Amino acid sequence: MKKETLIDDLEQVIGYIKNSRNLSKEDKEKITNETIEYTKTNLNPGWLDYRKSVSENYAIVEWADGGDAFYDLYGQKYMDFLGGYGIFTAGHRNPEILNPILKQLDRQPMNSQELLEPLRGYLAKIMAEITPGNLHNIFFTSGGAEAVEMALKLAKLASGKQWFISAVNAFHGKSFGALSVTGKNMYRAPYLPLLQQVQHVEYGNAEAMETAIKNLIAVGESVAAVILEPIQGEAGVMIPPEGYLKKVREICDQYGILLILDEIQTGMGRTGTMWRCEAEDVVPDIMCFGKSFGGGLCPATGIMFKEALLVNEMAEDPCLLGSPTFAGNPLSSVASLATIRYMLKNDIPGMCKRKGAIILSKLKNLQKKYPEILIDFRGAGLLIAMEFENSDIGYFVAKHLFSKKILTAGTLNNAKTIRIEPPAVISEEAIDVLGQELDNVFEQVRAEFIEKKEAIK
Repeated sequence: MKKETLIDDLEQVIGYIKNSRNLSKEDKEKITNETIEYTKTNLNPGWLDYRKSVSENYAIVEWADGGDAFYDLYGQKYMDFLGGYGIFTAGHRNPEILNPILKQLDRQPMNSQELLEPLRGYLAKIMAEITPGNLHNIFFTSGGAEAVEMALKLAKLASGKQWFISAVNAFHGKSFGALSVTGKNMYRAPYLPLLQQVQHVEYGNAEAMETAIKNLIAVGESVAAVILEPIQGEAGVMIPPEGYLKKVREICDQYGILLILDEIQTGMGRTGTMWRCEAEDVVPDIMCFGKSFGGGLCPATGIMFKEALLVNEMAEDPCLLGSPTFAGNPLSSVASLATIRYMLKNDIPGMCKRKGAIILSKLKNLQKKYPEILIDFRGAGLLIAMEFENSDIGYFVAKHLFSKKILTAGTLNNAKTIRIEPPAVISEEAIDVLGQELDNVFEQVRAEFIEKKEAIK
């Protein structure tokens, strides 16, 4: 393609953005058709297949958002009960977060990286104040898997030890090291062998954890760290038995092993406390954070860790752990500062706890009415799961909800589980609509899956 043609194409796309509120019908049709074409030929046709599985109309282009909802290219409103898999805890385009970002964008979006960055320093100090215990040191990254990579590297560097213990069905990301401690076969198998000094044990079973550690030590191996999600999100919102994290903390202390908690999805108020580990009064040695940390407006992640892990090698070479180009940049820093301010001012953890209790109450009533359909439900705050007998029912429910302009989704490791993970600012009216539509679709499931099945028998 000639340069002049490329420039014309680029001008057209930029024009769509500049004129986003006044697009013609022809513009919208063109955008939709070209989005489908380029997704299929240049991105990944699997995205289209996935959308077909959860919606009869897979050709919906997301175009705008605000509050507890987003809008398609034609201005239709969708209630967001997915929350971008956890990034929109503070809502969509929250003005209290957006406005400082716009001011920073107008002043200095990125920095030279050579001089001191004040916002990064302020954010580091604030994070030391709002994280549990003595987690006073921070390392910024841009993505969740990258944060996990740094946590694993730090654990090895600080401990001088080799092995990691993780959990079956864990999800920590898909980069090489993060995938090594992820506990789902379908993501690991294509890339084997991964890091070899990783052992997975049953989640929620502290005795199995201790046995694995004792056996490794008995044969001369050394264990650097245990890495866990306080609640396994992508496995289907699996909540461990009460006291599990506390027991794992005790085991780690007994054997001189570091504890890494992956709070990327559970942190920042999502589960009813600012950090899920606070629910059990447990302080890890390293804690990963992310998702809603940037207010749903900027990618922002990282790790918090204890000062004792700042080994001499890191002091001698400040870039030894890593030097991510965009980590802790001015835009993401101001986004995170504004997000934390908003969460503290408005008690977002308390809001998540209260609204989560309303949803769980509705699910309890629905399970009483449809025990053969809603096999289980569980959650903490606004991280909630509905579990069905099989994936077909899960997809059926998700499709119906989407047809009613309500967005939910399955979990990566557990397709029969549908998650409910809305912004904390979700309205109680929207929650009522969700409850009513779940009642409606469960009636349809009963007719389609249960009664038909019994009739065939």
